[in-house]
Amino acid sequence: MEWKVAADTLWVLITAMLVFWMNAGFATVEAGFQAQKNCVNILSKNFVVFAIASIAYWWVGFGLQFGDGNGWVGMQGLFSLRGADNSPATGDAYKGVYSSLSWTGVPLLAKFFFQLVFCGTAATIVSGAVGGRIKYFSFLVFSFFLCALVYPIVGHWIWGGGWLAKAGFWDFAGSTVVHSVGGWGALAGALLLGPRFGKYSPTGSIMPTPGHNLSLATIGTFILWLGWFGFNPGSTMAADPSAIARICVTTNSAAIAGILGATLTSWITLGKPDLGMTLNGCLAGLVGITAPCAFVSVESSLIIGFIAGVLVVLAVPIFDRLRIDDPVGATSVHLVNGIWGTLAVGLFAQDSIMPNTTGNGLFFGGGTKLLAAQATGVFAVGVFTFVTCAIVWALIKVTMGIRVALHEEISGLDVGEHGNSAYPEFVIRKPSYSYASIVARPAEYSETPVSVNGGKK
Repeated sequence: MEWKVAADTLWVLITAMLVFWMNAGFATVEAGFQAQKNCVNILSKNFVVFAIASIAYWWVGFGLQFGDGNGWVGMQGLFSLRGADNSPATGDAYKGVYSSLSWTGVPLLAKFFFQLVFCGTAATIVSGAVGGRIKYFSFLVFSFFLCALVYPIVGHWIWGGGWLAKAGFWDFAGSTVVHSVGGWGALAGALLLGPRFGKYSPTGSIMPTPGHNLSLATIGTFILWLGWFGFNPGSTMAADPSAIARICVTTNSAAIAGILGATLTSWITLGKPDLGMTLNGCLAGLVGITAPCAFVSVESSLIIGFIAGVLVVLAVPIFDRLRIDDPVGATSVHLVNGIWGTLAVGLFAQDSIMPNTTGNGLFFGGGTKLLAAQATGVFAVGVFTFVTCAIVWALIKVTMGIRVALHEEISGLDVGEHGNSAYPEFVIRKPSYSYASIVARPAEYSETPVSVNGGKK
C-alpha cells in the first residue's frame, strides 16, 4: 500500500498548495474593491496574516481542533504540534493524540499543512470587511486569536469528532468551519469598528464607495476559483478518482450558476449587470457548494450556486441599510452563503452519492432530520463565533484601540500605517513654486528657453 500513501500524500499537498495560492486571490480581490489610498494596507494584511495564522495554528490551534479530548475541545497534541517529529509513513501511530484524522493515512505533517491553509483562509476573510479604517497591529492580534482559539474550537466540534459531528452535522469542506467562522468574525469587527467616514450621510443615505481597480478584483476571483479546486476536492484527503472528479464538477457548476444568478439579479435590481456583483456571485456559489460538494448531484449544485448568486446581490444592500460597512462584501459572500451552503446539505444531500454519510436531504425523501442537524450547527457556531469574536474585538478596542485616527482614515492607511503608496506616481504633490514666482521669472520654469520682452535688449 506504499504507492497509495504516496499518491494520497501528493494529492493532499498539491491541493493544499492550491488553497495556499488563494491568499493571492483574496489579496487582489480585496485590493481591487478597496479605495486606492488603502491598497498597500489591504495587500499587507493579506500577506502577513498567513504568517500569523501559521504560528498560531502550529503552536496551539491544530491540537485544539484535532487533538483527542472531549466533545468541545481537543486536549492532546497541543503546543508545537506534538508528535510531528519522526512521524511514520501513516498517521496511525498517532491514534490517541490526533485520532480524528486517522481516517486518512497520509503523514501527520501533510495533514497539518492541509488543515493550516484552511485556517489561514478563515483569517483572511476578515481583512476585507474591516478595511479602510482598522489599525494594522490590532487586526493582526485579532487574527492570532481567531486562528489559535476560535477557528480550532469550531473545527473540533465538526471535523475533530466533537459534539456537532456526533449530532449528525456535515460540512465536507468548510461552508461553516471556514467561511461562516470568517464571516461571523468579520461581522463582529465591522460592527465594533463602525462605518468608514463618509460612507453614510447624516440623513442615512448610502454614499457609493467604488473599488479602485476591478481588473485586480477580476484576476483575484479567477485565482480563488482555481484555488477552490484544491479546497473542495482536496478535502477527500485521498487520491480517489471518482470522488475528486465529481467534486470538481459540482464545485465548478455552483460557481458558474452563482455567476449567472448574481448577474441576472443585479441586472434586474440595479438596471445594469454590475461586474462587482458578478464576481461576488462566483465566490458566493463556491462558498455555497463547499459544504455539500461531495453529497449532492451536479443538477443540485447548479441550483445551490444560482441561489447563492441571488442571495449575495440581495444581501449587500441589506447590510448597507443596517449601516454595516463591508467594503468588499465579505459578510454577504462568506457569512450569508456559508449559512446557505450548510443548510443546502440538509435539502439536497443524496445517500446514493456518498453512501453511509449524510443520508438523504429533505428534497430527496429524507425528512427534516438532516436539515435540523444542519440548522443546529449553524445556530451554535454563529452564537459562539460572533460572541467570542465580539469579546476579542472589544478587548482589543479598550486596550490598544482598533480604529485609526480620522485624519489618517481620510488621507489613507497606506501612508498612515505603512509609509507607502501603491501608486506613487499618482500622488498629488504640493508644488514648490507659486504662480507669482513663475510670472516674475518665467525662464526658470520652462522646458524650453523663453525670451523676455520679445527678445529685445
